[in-house]
Amino acid sequence: MSVVIITGSCGLIGSEAVRFWIQKGFLVVGIDNDMRSRFFGQDASTLGNRGRLQREFPQYEHRDMDIRDEKAMQSVFSQYGQEIVMVLHTAAQPSHDWAAKEPLTDFGINATATMILLEMTRKYAPEAVFIFTSTNKVYGDKPNELPLIEMDTRYELPLTHAFGARGIDESMSIDQSTHSLFGVSKVAADLMVQEYGRYFGMKTGVFRGGCLTGPGHAGAELHGFLSYLMRCTLMHKPYKVFGYAGKQVRDNIHSLDLVQAFWEYFLNPRKGEVYNIGGGRSVHCSMLEAISLCEELCDAKLQWEYQDQNRVGDHIWYVSDTSKFENHYPGWKRQYSLRDILTQIRDEMASRTKSGLV
Repeated sequence: MSVVIITGSCGLIGSEAVRFWIQKGFLVVGIDNDMRSRFFGQDASTLGNRGRLQREFPQYEHRDMDIRDEKAMQSVFSQYGQEIVMVLHTAAQPSHDWAAKEPLTDFGINATATMILLEMTRKYAPEAVFIFTSTNKVYGDKPNELPLIEMDTRYELPLTHAFGARGIDESMSIDQSTHSLFGVSKVAADLMVQEYGRYFGMKTGVFRGGCLTGPGHAGAELHGFLSYLMRCTLMHKPYKVFGYAGKQVRDNIHSLDLVQAFWEYFLNPRKGEVYNIGGGRSVHCSMLEAISLCEELCDAKLQWEYQDQNRVGDHIWYVSDTSKFENHYPGWKRQYSLRDILTQIRDEMASRTKSGLV
């Protein structure tokens, strides 16, 4: 039996990947201890996703374990050994703001645990593919040095700039910038995953994501931009916009589009490779534009207020150039538009609200 280990298996990307790999016929072992509820409160808990996965797929094997626990990870990896064909590492502490509250916890989850997982893979399943969900925050606030132009509803980068037509590629420096402590812990993990590929020859891939989103997201104020925005619009809750006049731009990628990218890499892995991955120029928006679309889809006005202070290390404009990945894996195409994504999030939230699950 070919075994796939997925950390953060009940989160947005993890749960999407569990469904995907089980449907492909793999034995999936998921590791998730619902730390998200500690980070962001019960509204952001992943227990609902866990229950849905276990009901939908009785063969799904769940481990309620902490990825920082070396002995616990060793017990999982030693059980399956070389039957493990892939480790998909999606677990993380994902918030700028939360990291500043507990830097040691943030670094332990994002960096030290990644090192533990890499070592377990090297020791027990050295031929397995190891995929790491990194973040565009590894670039710190370096993107804010771009010659951006303020427009009516957004900041924009001129198309004549090297990054203008397709977005920011992997050549952007990660040095001499403010990352936030979260960004630094993810940089440490990002580089370590690369190094295990380059130094040990392992099949390791780093995916530096933009905004990862979809109907399975348990969005909260500190993390989960589109999901939390739709939740506030749909449920008539107040929403705060932090800085940049609400004109900051993000690209957004549906969880299934990202998992499809992981699948392409799994089928033909490279060693120590790095990819920017996101919605690119085809799926991006400013905060103001996202608010407008949510209001349109919900036929309701969002109760939002503006705070002039932006979050430390936050991007003014970030759009991923995914051309490197597309060149390496020409079979991959995005399937979901911004409207598709927000419509799915709205419908899922409405359904759960009606069922008393939200």
